Amino acid sequence: MREGSITAKELARRLNGTLNHCPPERLLHEVRPLDEAGPGALSFLANPKYAAKATTAEAGLILVDPKTDLGDRAVLVVENPYWAFAQCIEWLHPEPLPQWEQTPIHPSAEIHARTRVAPGVTIGARTSIGEGCVLHPGVHIGDDCIIGDGCELFPGVVLYRLTKLGRNVRIHANSVLGSDGYGYVLVDGRHQKVPQVGWVEVGDEAELGACVTVDRGVLGPTRIGAGTKVDNQCQIAHNVQIGEHCLIVSQSGISGSSKIGDYVTLAGKVGVVGHIEIGARSIVGGGSVVAKSLPVGSFVTGYPARPHKDWIEAQAALNRLPKTLKKLQRG
Repeated sequence: MREGSITAKELARRLNGTLNHCPPERLLHEVRPLDEAGPGALSFLANPKYAAKATTAEAGLILVDPKTDLGDRAVLVVENPYWAFAQCIEWLHPEPLPQWEQTPIHPSAEIHARTRVAPGVTIGARTSIGEGCVLHPGVHIGDDCIIGDGCELFPGVVLYRLTKLGRNVRIHANSVLGSDGYGYVLVDGRHQKVPQVGWVEVGDEAELGACVTVDRGVLGPTRIGAGTKVDNQCQIAHNVQIGEHCLIVSQSGISGSSKIGDYVTLAGKVGVVGHIEIGARSIVGGGSVVAKSLPVGSFVTGYPARPHKDWIEAQAALNRLPKTLKKLQRG
């Protein structure tokens, strides 16, 4: 990830903000979440419920709104911290231009001699592909990707830049890894894009079905753990963390920044809202929507998802309702 640098004073000027408790010449060189930010990093606080975390964060500068008081922490006060955060990503983490060549495989790419590359495959700059891989026709692999030994990518698979695959990963036709996450902020009546400059990591022995989309993180990675199997037409949003040996069944969707523990099963058409955790070895029944975090070993179904026994009882009561109403109407 290419990074720039900027002083706190210059950030304040660009964002029309006010510096508090921060040396104007403090140099900032990256944007990071609160719990990952170091002294040279810029972070932001857009939700008051994370204020306690902000007071202990090691960030060199925190973007806050005028109503927020973080004591003596170094802050830059702006009207819209999330929009300011989005602009800073663009300044500090500019996206490099693709390094296209006349040939479909960039000369700086490293491809093992025992890897099979079909006609119509394109491979970007500085990408590394291990031994025994099979790349079917129409596969596109962007710049700075790392593909482990024994991987197989079927026709039409697209890996955006910085995607990392472990060993023996299989990805079926027309799946896309590393596309932009769905991140926007409303500014003056228009939806402005939040740059997505993270990447995707897939562990050893994982398999993704056809037409799966895995968005890259806003800043860091979206991860799929070793041995996890993802069925056709699933959506995995930015910064989702999926554990090892999970089963994600067809048409399921996981919203941004949610965490899925090891050995979790999401049956078909499951929805998971953002920023929650599903404990290890949990099972979510088909067609359910998980709206809050679940402890280890949960078995839930329904909309919103609840313990399976409770959902069964509720459905049974609902089925009895027409007869009950008729009896009441007859007096």
